Amino acid sequence: MPHRSELYEDVPSACWPIVYSPDYNITFMGLEKLHPFDAGKWGKVINFLKVVICCGYHHRNTTGSLPSQLPCSEKSFETSANPDRRNNNGGGFHHCSSDKGGGFCAYADITLAIKFLFERVPGVSKATIIDLDAHQGNGHERDFMDDQRVYIMDAYNRYIYPGDGFAKPILCLLSNTETFLGAIKRKVELEWGTEDTEYLQKVHTHVEGALNELKPDIIVYNAGTDILDGDPLGGLAISPQGIVKRDEVVFKAARSRRIPILMVTSGGYQKRTARIIADSILNLHNLGLIDKE
Repeated sequence: MPHRSELYEDVPSACWPIVYSPDYNITFMGLEKLHPFDAGKWGKVINFLKVVICCGYHHRNTTGSLPSQLPCSEKSFETSANPDRRNNNGGGFHHCSSDKGGGFCAYADITLAIKFLFERVPGVSKATIIDLDAHQGNGHERDFMDDQRVYIMDAYNRYIYPGDGFAKPILCLLSNTETFLGAIKRKVELEWGTEDTEYLQKVHTHVEGALNELKPDIIVYNAGTDILDGDPLGGLAISPQGIVKRDEVVFKAARSRRIPILMVTSGGYQKRTARIIADSILNLHNLGLIDKE
């Protein structure tokens, strides 16, 4: 029997598949403004999207009120016979494992989501994590170290935090057979200042390779924007257009294989990342990549 829960629900046809709650935006007596992470960026993303929708449909908006299309839910997601694409406008705390926090990450939301699906949603027995934040996602990697149901692709700046060698694949010789041990099944280590052309080529090649190697029942896509040129912690040099194209590449790969996908927005340490996330969601919507087929 399907698990009965209010943690997930179908997306109404009139709504965009975006999960959001105002509680995502963190405040603490103004001290959050001193932190490099924009703790209110998720609300800014929603506001950008509402403004665009309002402007796009202003001739039908006689009351001047904001549209109701966003967000679709303050809950989570499910998979079904019809592939579902959802954006959780928040989350992506990929440095936190089930027993330890780290790197501005307080709880292991990616691990929790996947384990919930495995345990309580019929038909979900394999998952792929595509982690394209600028930092290695060592939290979920440690959680799924020995779990063959989870395939992890991780593309990150090789020189920055966390540098978790324990979670990286290591070539070992076992019974005269070369075997890779470690959580990351497809490791893509990037150099300082990697730019759009090289980055997008590697993303396309390795996303396609990962999904050809194992077809999962669900993709969890960690879409950090700290790859943006000028990010003080990411060390890469990807343009806003490159980030939009990156997300498009991932969603097209999922759509072509009819695999449900959940996107979480993860890191990004510049104020302009909220607008870039909103632009990417609009692009995915305009291409029909976040709607049910």
